[in-house]
Amino acid sequence: MNKIDESLLNEISDEKAKDASAYNIRKNGKCVSRKVNDYINIVTKEDGSGIDVYVKENTLFGIVHIPVLITESGLTDVVYNDFHIGKNANVIILAGCGVHNDKHKDSEHDGIHRFYLDEGAKVKYAEKHYGEGAGTGKKILNPVTEIIMQKNANMEMNTIQIKGVDSTNRITKATLYEGATLVINEKILTSNTQKAKTDFEVELKGENASTKVTSRSVATEKSYQEFVSNITGKAKCYAHVSCDAIIKDEGMVKAIPEIFAKDVEANLIHEAAIGKIAGAQLLKLMSLGLSEDEAEKVIIDGFLK
Repeated sequence: MNKIDESLLNEISDEKAKDASAYNIRKNGKCVSRKVNDYINIVTKEDGSGIDVYVKENTLFGIVHIPVLITESGLTDVVYNDFHIGKNANVIILAGCGVHNDKHKDSEHDGIHRFYLDEGAKVKYAEKHYGEGAGTGKKILNPVTEIIMQKNANMEMNTIQIKGVDSTNRITKATLYEGATLVINEKILTSNTQKAKTDFEVELKGENASTKVTSRSVATEKSYQEFVSNITGKAKCYAHVSCDAIIKDEGMVKAIPEIFAKDVEANLIHEAAIGKIAGAQLLKLMSLGLSEDEAEKVIIDGFLK
């Protein structure tokens, strides 16, 4: 790995990545490094299109790191990663993609991640996306996450788009059975003429299943963001969806909520708020000696923290 690779890894890696007991590093469509152990196995799919990650039942505190690096201009990389989480296992999965493009052709990564959580399994999943490079070629990232959660399974999903991604279409679909809990936290920053769309579709099929989806986004300059959520409750269940966005300059944000109760005991809530940076906040920070630009940065960083 060269300095560009190391820099991209630093941008997209969680601090826990250094403690990973299993990992798979993918660069420009190929695996460049892998480590497994007795309770976490990583297997290349027969057609080479991705990997299967197997976590044995009752595994505790395992950490899996699966970063993707794209440094080749003009490359479209599509990968299918399946995660099989055994009964009562408790693991952290760290993913993410960094794209470096210094040329004129577009570079794209489409990662399709499918999670199968057995009864009582617990997963904390973190994903960071980042783009950089002086070329005119676009940095495109289209992540798809599909989740099936069995009885009393628990999953926390934290997704962050740091900066530099020209176009992204983010799709998350989940099916929750009895007592399963899914928490999703999304943070997105767009600038220039970048476009980002996120689409959440969660089906609560089991009694006492619950989900909480929180999206925080900032759209600056001439960028555009669209948030779509579709939550369906088919039993006694609970869901809370919150979309909060800050717009600046000519930035635009569109929120399209949909909640569908198919059971009299389905409790579904959706909240959305879109607005500019509060003037009182700005003035308070400027009174401390910060310039307007510095004050805006502090507010945005705090909002996305």
